[in-house]
Amino acid sequence: MSPIPPELSLLEKFDFERPPVGVRFTLTRPEGVEKLDKIMDLCEMLVEAQEGHAFYVTREEFTCIGPLLLGMVAEEPVFESGRVGPRLGAFRDERANRRVYQYLPRLNRNSVKYVAFSPLDKINFEPDLLIIMATVTQAEVLMRAKAYSSGEMWTAKGTPVAACAWLYIYPLQTGEINFNVTGFGFGMRSRRLFPEGRILLTIPWDRLPGLLQNLKEMDWVPESFTLGSAGHKAKVKRIAEEIKKEIEAKP
Repeated sequence: MSPIPPELSLLEKFDFERPPVGVRFTLTRPEGVEKLDKIMDLCEMLVEAQEGHAFYVTREEFTCIGPLLLGMVAEEPVFESGRVGPRLGAFRDERANRRVYQYLPRLNRNSVKYVAFSPLDKINFEPDLLIIMATVTQAEVLMRAKAYSSGEMWTAKGTPVAACAWLYIYPLQTGEINFNVTGFGFGMRSRRLFPEGRILLTIPWDRLPGLLQNLKEMDWVPESFTLGSAGHKAKVKRIAEEIKKEIEAKP
């Protein structure tokens, strides 16, 4: 077991149900981790890492459309034709299923040959993504931290199928923090990978420093969360009255 990187140790305070997982995409074989000795879907690899395993995979370890999303293959006609979804009951017809593949995010062809996964306490590389499974209460703190210093809005991107594209590829490409609710993704729900109603939240590497800094500065449980409805409304009223007096006092 490796020590948790100091900059990420703050996340231990959340006491997540499953450990956060770091993911790295690379053209060269990752050092210090072993190759996965089984074949899995891309979404299942997240669970494998949550269970305490650090590993890397190549194209040969996938049993799904993962290689297509990762740019390891040029096409997957069986899936991209739109014929799979209707037979699973995910879509009414081929054209509806086929449309999904027009906007699924994908990496450039041959830009990635290896993907490394590691739970937080075994990570020995700088992750491109940090994927966290959180309760709603835990996710609220993280999303509030996202906007604490910037005031930015948050959004969630996804599709009924191929949820892994929005879990891995979209945040990597855009630098946007993205999230989904467990139980929404067709394949993930069918595989029973996660307890229902958790938030799967992906943080790209370039958003981690600001997020962690905001977590250090802000109150994770603001006083308003402890006052109840009447107490919170009274506090808002008091603050508003104070601000009015400050404005009126200025010449």
